[in-house]
Amino acid sequence: MKIIVTGGAGFIGSAVVRHIIDATSDDVLVIDKLTYAGNIESLAPVADNARYSFRQIDICDRAALDKVFKEFQPDAVMHLAAESHVDRSIDGPVAFIETNIVGTYVMLEATRHYWNQLASPAKEAFRFHHISTDEVYGDLHDTESLFTETTPYAPSSPYSASKAASDHLVRAWLRTYGMPTIVTNCSNNYGPYHFPEKLIPLVILNALEGKPLPVYGNGCQIRDWLYVEDHARALYKVVTEGKPGETYNIGGHNERRNIDVVKTICRLLDEIVATKPAQINRFEELITYVTDRPGHDLRYAIDASKIERELGWKPSETFESGIRKTVEWYLANESWWQRVKNGSYSRERLGLSS
Repeated sequence: MKIIVTGGAGFIGSAVVRHIIDATSDDVLVIDKLTYAGNIESLAPVADNARYSFRQIDICDRAALDKVFKEFQPDAVMHLAAESHVDRSIDGPVAFIETNIVGTYVMLEATRHYWNQLASPAKEAFRFHHISTDEVYGDLHDTESLFTETTPYAPSSPYSASKAASDHLVRAWLRTYGMPTIVTNCSNNYGPYHFPEKLIPLVILNALEGKPLPVYGNGCQIRDWLYVEDHARALYKVVTEGKPGETYNIGGHNERRNIDVVKTICRLLDEIVATKPAQINRFEELITYVTDRPGHDLRYAIDASKIERELGWKPSETFESGIRKTVEWYLANESWWQRVKNGSYSRERLGLSS
């Protein structure tokens, strides 16, 4: 297959690209605007592979998209390009509207124009796979309920509202135009190459530097954690074996309170790191409770039984194995995260094709 991956320099997108290049014989073309969260260095492990190519393109640029479709002739699109940080959406929602809603619309129209020109059987085999979030469902206020593929949408933040809107657009393009689309909604991802503004990498890196480990409210918010490489395998399963018109929820079966995630990281660092910051004996001493974010969802939890039943996917990593791999990766890859923190990764983008 030939697959376009939008947002392929982001956290989840780069994991998808690395998986496809390493585990399949498919060709991948990455489309990424390279905003602050897009890091071409996350694709360094596959950069020299002949089946990988990259274009620095804004998904709102229809002319550039049309040119890429014409030249690459994809068999599928995996649409991951999105603004994704809730705190940023609260402070500045406009970028989320432009990228997540308008950008998805432009991607759908560019794809539809290309798809309409395909002949059978390529037209029937084509897939547009839209990757979304469980945050579109709102939150759960008990300890037993799970999000299923039919849970009503009730987004709480500008981010989740913009993703909900993009999900609806994708489904409308299938019903109105017949374009073969699939939607997946995932739980919280974690793992290597995660941008340091997110909880798990933020805690790891702040701890190493002896900085406060901020925990919103009382830290009792519950999330289902999904190791990013497990997610990448699931997404490839969906784009190659999933049925048009279907939705698949993807979760890690690893519910944890935020405070317990932070304490787990602290205990791992106590075990692994020989030299602690001078002012502490244990990393947990750095935990600092801060004012809760507006509209903070209480609990997310995914029922991933459909994708296991229909496509045979289930996560390989437990939270314990995945978080250990994640902590060890950050300890072994200081050059990657230091360049993200000091901004040099975003200043050195010369020589990229546009």
